[in-house]
Amino acid sequence: MTPLERRASWSLAGIFALRMLGLFLVLPVFALEAAKYPGGDDPARLGLALGIYGLTQALLQIPFGVASDRFGRKRVIVLGLLVFAAGSVLAAWATTLDGLLIGRALQGAGAVSAAVTALLADQTRDEVRTKAMAMVGGSIALMFALSLVLAPALAARIGLSGLFGLTATLALLGVAVVIWGAPPEPALHQDAGRGGMREVLTHPALLRLNLGVFVLHAVQLAMWMAIPALLVQAGLPKAQHWWVYLPAVLASFVVMGMTLFPLEKRGYLRAVFLGAIGLIGLVQLGLLWSVAADAGVLPLGVLLFVFFCGFNVLEASQPSLASRVAPAHARGTALGVYNTLQSLGFFAGGAVGGWLLKSHGPQGLFISCAAGMVVWLVLAWPMKPPARPALKAP
Repeated sequence: MTPLERRASWSLAGIFALRMLGLFLVLPVFALEAAKYPGGDDPARLGLALGIYGLTQALLQIPFGVASDRFGRKRVIVLGLLVFAAGSVLAAWATTLDGLLIGRALQGAGAVSAAVTALLADQTRDEVRTKAMAMVGGSIALMFALSLVLAPALAARIGLSGLFGLTATLALLGVAVVIWGAPPEPALHQDAGRGGMREVLTHPALLRLNLGVFVLHAVQLAMWMAIPALLVQAGLPKAQHWWVYLPAVLASFVVMGMTLFPLEKRGYLRAVFLGAIGLIGLVQLGLLWSVAADAGVLPLGVLLFVFFCGFNVLEASQPSLASRVAPAHARGTALGVYNTLQSLGFFAGGAVGGWLLKSHGPQGLFISCAAGMVVWLVLAWPMKPPARPALKAP
């Protein structure tokens, strides 16, 4: 990477990290803490309140992405982070589950993922883009692991409202990184936003990636509707769940570094990509077995490690592929659509996952997740990695 690419990667990964840490701090304790609010005794409504963030994200990712093509990435990112901070403050003030739901919905309205990813793609070459996206994905996964360590202790000390207040502070720190940390953005394309939506919605490779990111994040969030309870049943108190999560996440980074980047250079990206999808599908079957066998902590920890190995590979490679196959003048639009499907996946995982758990138990939940991964694997099978850029003559 060049110095500019390193600065862009680290600063934009930092923006994602600050924003996602705030979101993830709430995730491990939301179901338990929100149940104390009036209206919080219904698992389906809790799932809706948790997942509504993804629905409003989905509604606004495309407008934010298009706006970043037309008006510039940085100003759109700053606006989105301010909206996200306002939603966090509203959730901190809430005294009922409905109030939390409204605050979560406003949080989701700060839909900056497409603009941040597009800015990173603007400032990195194709041959290092997967590595740059992996830094973003790695920062997100690290924040997830860190939140699992910090959330129980913070929730005990400052409560759910305090966690939302902390989330607002982290979002404002993200604004500072955008203004003073990120490199200047490149000039806008003269034809930005013109005809881009039609190109994006009819592009076969982008359609496959959009479906994939929906399934991946629906499965991710749905799994976590059941996994904490499985660990408790296995004898691990909720305050110690990070003993499983953190080693699984960190070890999976090592596996990703040893597989994804070297194999991509050798032309095996398609095999690694499809293999990661298959791995996550097998994990769902393993979790289904763990319910029937009343498995202990060690088998669950191994399954989560395998899940994160597949998840981190896909989290790094999918946005890189989307940015590389998208038309340059419609990159923000393409990533807006991509992140819309990602956000819809979060919403579906929370809302449908909560309903499946309530109606069919963890067995029905994991069977549905496995079926989703099989459908994705079949549809992704025809994929072709983008051509490598031609070497410039000396």
